[in-house]
Amino acid sequence: MLAAVALATAHLAYATWTLLAFLAAGLTALLLLLVLPGVTRRRAAARRAARLFLQLAGMPLTVRFADRLPPGQCVVVCNHASYLDGIVLTAALPSRFAFVIKREMAAVPLAGAVLRRLGSEFIERFDRQRGARDTRRVLRNALQGHALVFFPEGTFTPRPGLMKFHIGAFVAATRAGCPVVPAVLRGTRRALPPGGLPRPGPIEMEILAPITPGPANSDHSAPELRDRARAAILAVLGEPDLTCCDDTDRPPDTAPARSAPESRP
Repeated sequence: MLAAVALATAHLAYATWTLLAFLAAGLTALLLLLVLPGVTRRRAAARRAARLFLQLAGMPLTVRFADRLPPGQCVVVCNHASYLDGIVLTAALPSRFAFVIKREMAAVPLAGAVLRRLGSEFIERFDRQRGARDTRRVLRNALQGHALVFFPEGTFTPRPGLMKFHIGAFVAATRAGCPVVPAVLRGTRRALPPGGLPRPGPIEMEILAPITPGPANSDHSAPELRDRARAAILAVLGEPDLTCCDDTDRPPDTAPARSAPESRP
């Protein structure tokens, strides 16, 4: 009984410390983001703040095969398991990357302000007309050479495993003619489980081999690219396949070969 109480007290103390570390790193980053000119400088500051938070929280980050990231434009797609994932990718990736995120995050205090100052792209998931406008904006930025990061599952659940991938990231890569780089996060679900308290421990990000898209004018290029990237992630993730991917996530107001499918983070 005493051991259980002591363990619960330790967990609560660590959770309190992690929250304080997050607030300290987050508020410091926000102050820097408000005064620093240029999105590249702001992203570099956020990267340092994210690394500081992970160190303070006792969550050492290891990035494997970082040299697989192309030096130019690319689209990184990653599994999604925890609210920590965005912080980890901010710490792990170079500052040239912009995140494509569900629009609900723009309304989250502190996080929304930070994401806007970092030049993140927000995608509406429930209003189809607004979602189509957001998709066109992301596609324009991809065509202009921006490096983007997507969580193609769009969300995460308490159950371990890889869900269906939405097609937007792969349409952007196909239209821009740039490689997709699959990436795997391990340890974030354990470090901050949905609905649970944080726990210390190592976090790892593994960069997989880039995948080159097929011709942009092919109806099958984006779905094939999505399926190849998902299979590559699933093969090394060590978690079950929660659902079979399909080809249904297209907006109702566009035809597959003529305009951009709906993109979701």
